[in-house]
Amino acid sequence: MNASVDPQSIGRFLTLAEVCEILNVTMDVAMGLVQSAELPAIRIGGVGEWRVERSMLEQYIDDQYDYQRRVAALRQAEFADSGDFLTADEHQDEAPPRLRPLL
Repeated sequence: MNASVDPQSIGRFLTLAEVCEILNVTMDVAMGLVQSAELPAIRIGGVGEWRVERSMLEQYIDDQYDYQRRVAALRQAEFADSGDFLTADEHQDEAPPRLRPLL
């Protein structure tokens, strides 16, 4: 896909190469998403070339943003609920508090 090409002018279905370019991933990653059904796709013709509907790719992207927001919120909640995110060094009374890792 060339940068000067309007993505909407391509049509309803995208090739895996176009999906790779849009997501900036390798063909192996795109194929893995399709084969795991994480990214819905269809096979076209006797040779079975994969096509991804543009709306399905957009939905996948939106779902990934939503998932990452939920993961971040969960991590923040776990961090805040721990109650001991600040600790002092046990061996020095004057040591400044330091943040504990999330995981």
